Amino acid sequence: MTTPAYPPKPVPGDRVAVISPSAGLPGILPLPYELGLERLREEYGLEPVEYPATRRMGSTPQERADDIHAAFADPDVKAVMASIGGDDQITVLPLLDRELIRADPKPFFGYSDNTNLLAYLWNTGIVGYHGASVMGELGRPGAMDPLTAESLRAALFTSGEYELRPAGRWRDIDRDWADPATFASEPETRPGSGWTWINADRVVEGRSWGGCLEILAWLLMADREIPRDLSVHDGGVLFLETSEELPSAEEVFRVLRNMGERGLLQRFSALLMGRAKTWSFDNPNSPQEGARYAVEQREAVLRAMRAYAPDTTIVFDVDLGHTDPQIVIPYGGVIRVDGPARRVTVTY
Repeated sequence: MTTPAYPPKPVPGDRVAVISPSAGLPGILPLPYELGLERLREEYGLEPVEYPATRRMGSTPQERADDIHAAFADPDVKAVMASIGGDDQITVLPLLDRELIRADPKPFFGYSDNTNLLAYLWNTGIVGYHGASVMGELGRPGAMDPLTAESLRAALFTSGEYELRPAGRWRDIDRDWADPATFASEPETRPGSGWTWINADRVVEGRSWGGCLEILAWLLMADREIPRDLSVHDGGVLFLETSEELPSAEEVFRVLRNMGERGLLQRFSALLMGRAKTWSFDNPNSPQEGARYAVEQREAVLRAMRAYAPDTTIVFDVDLGHTDPQIVIPYGGVIRVDGPARRVTVTY
């Protein structure tokens, strides 16, 4: 197993590929997508390049694999960003050419279903970046959250350490992307409550791995992109989060239990657990219902960790994944979790 290496970073003025490895939602929800492209150009100075399947719903796995190959093979493209997630990227993975991608490594940004491609890149020896989709973060109504914008800028253009900090305010209630009125103002937020630390009596530094818990469960079921030699994760930092599908606390526990039974969970010395998404259009929880859901999820995580990895340092409610603001997490990069100082530092 090759230790993942950081790919070269773009600079303002460079071309960046915008692809849809999962769902071609830009084709049916153009408002956040066009706004995201505009911000890539105006706020980050990058020139987005689209591909045949970027705006097309129902594209085949082969068509999406072709776009990934084209983006990585183009020497003028210096980074690759996902437009959005989806639910079937796992069908694209067997069609990818690992040597083609390895020949010209580039930073890839995405999360949710893009956990598939991030895990694939990890096994290809390339550090990826969990976060910052064009529609979700760059296309945020009103303005990008400053914490998100700062993290993305650091991840895109710098190669040093970046200290994470808890959001002062956050939100997880969405508005209709098809309604132009959605983009006339920023979404409502609520006060942050900081992080919660467990076993915070030590300092852990290691390579990261993880992503969206539901997608990792699918990869485990398909036995795809999970290293055979689990010792590659010894001493590493696991980071996890759950999606807008709001998996039950019992489902979260069962996935973690299975990771423990496989011998995976206990390999890591620290766990960063993203703030739980508690609202969706299918499950429009009240604030009280959402708070109860988050507590139940935390208890499920603690139940599994106490059974399989009781000494692991855990940080709850980190601003990663399906939350706003969202901090970009290097996938395969170095993370330092300093319990006594209550600090988390990533290396971009």
